[in-house]
Amino acid sequence: MSAWVERFKGVLLLIGLAAATLVSVFYRGRATGRQAERQERSDQINEQAAKARQEVRDVQMDTARMDDDAIADQLKHHWVRVSGKDRR
Repeated sequence: MSAWVERFKGVLLLIGLAAATLVSVFYRGRATGRQAERQERSDQINEQAAKARQEVRDVQMDTARMDDDAIADQLKHHWVRVSGKDRR
């Protein structure tokens, strides 16, 4: 009878170690996945910020080449509402 109890304890110990290993691998994988997702998101944000900075530089260079009247005309064309008869 004692041999059965010892064998049962050994089996329980093996099952416990296997379960602990599986849980450890699962949580390590989750943590790695989160870290990879954060890195991807950070890369996307940095890329978007770089595009925005480039757009700002382009606009600044375009307006630096224009005289004041050309800038005013462009702003008027894009930002000022037209009268009712000229609407599409």
